[in-house]
Amino acid sequence: MLNYKILTAKNIYSGLGKPVDKSAMILQEVNNKESIVAIDKLDLMASNFPNTKIEDVGFAISPKLVNPHTHLDLSQMSFSPGAYSAFIMKVLEHITTGKRGLESAQIGLAKLKAEGINTIGDIVTSKEVMHYLLASEMQGVAFWEVIDPDPATAEQTFNRLVAELREFRKLERPGGMKVGVSPHTPHTVSAPLLQKIAALAKQNNMPIQIHVAESPEETQLHFEGNGPLMDLPIAYKDWQATGMTPVQYLKKLGVLDAKPSLVHMVNVTEDDIKDVAKAGCVVVHCPRSNTALDCGRFPIELYAKYNVDIAIGTDSLGSSPSLSVEEEVYAAQALHGAKTSAQALIWSAVKGGYRALEMKTPKLGRGDSAELIHVWKKIKNEEINKN
Repeated sequence: MLNYKILTAKNIYSGLGKPVDKSAMILQEVNNKESIVAIDKLDLMASNFPNTKIEDVGFAISPKLVNPHTHLDLSQMSFSPGAYSAFIMKVLEHITTGKRGLESAQIGLAKLKAEGINTIGDIVTSKEVMHYLLASEMQGVAFWEVIDPDPATAEQTFNRLVAELREFRKLERPGGMKVGVSPHTPHTVSAPLLQKIAALAKQNNMPIQIHVAESPEETQLHFEGNGPLMDLPIAYKDWQATGMTPVQYLKKLGVLDAKPSLVHMVNVTEDDIKDVAKAGCVVVHCPRSNTALDCGRFPIELYAKYNVDIAIGTDSLGSSPSLSVEEEVYAAQALHGAKTSAQALIWSAVKGGYRALEMKTPKLGRGDSAELIHVWKKIKNEEINKN
């Protein structure tokens, strides 16, 4: 005898098209294993399968979520809200404790797995963590971070980077993590080094991810050449105000041609967004981190206006209270209100995230195992859902 059940949610996303509201998924159990029979409108499902139990799971059902921007090696850092420059100082202080490394990455990875996430984009700062991720059962991209603001050492740093990436790519496995590169920010990597890294990534079809336009302090640095970021104990060798936004600076250097995923992108102009759309870059939105670090509100409605693909990431546990992408989506709903929709955010948390990592989005359909679906947590504060 076949056993059926109907799962319904406010939104169901199969990985194709757009999330659909007031829909349902039929599951069939055979030999204690469930598989998908169909996905369609709830009223049609209830009519076709009368007397079948209907279970309302709450907010959404979708393919597995992805966290395209994490700093797993900061998972032992205390949540540290405050101004962006003050946060960077706390990160530097945390590093001196010796708690940025493999143990922290393992802790963070365990938290992600508990959220049902097995696909990530992680910023990696040690070979030990890189080797660990490449040997893990996770999928996604391990972005090797580069910081060197001194133009005089650009060639030396680049040559070392090429050797490191060559070493790491030998450890890639089919179906496992891939190696990417992350020039930290436009102001912590010199212009010649940024150009070399972008060209390398483009030539080798290597994923690249950059923190860009995160805080007003970054904008001040570019336009005025001063401010709190200049007071940090980082040698900004020969830094001169660019007189343009960080995005325009990347465009001028040709970095956007490598189609990097751009993280944060809060303090941007409409022209910045137009250029990002033209370049085909994916933008990773980290709403709770942006709020915690006084970065401002991500102009989500402008990105939608120009059809920019948006992904949802958490950043580190130093700037976000958890590594839950679901909680990040709920925070985005509360932050943006009517300027976006639940369906758009679900799309970003799934398809946008995979696109940020240059991966294909999993698709749910007839015959697929129920193990491939993600049932979102029920929201404690139902007011968040009203949009």
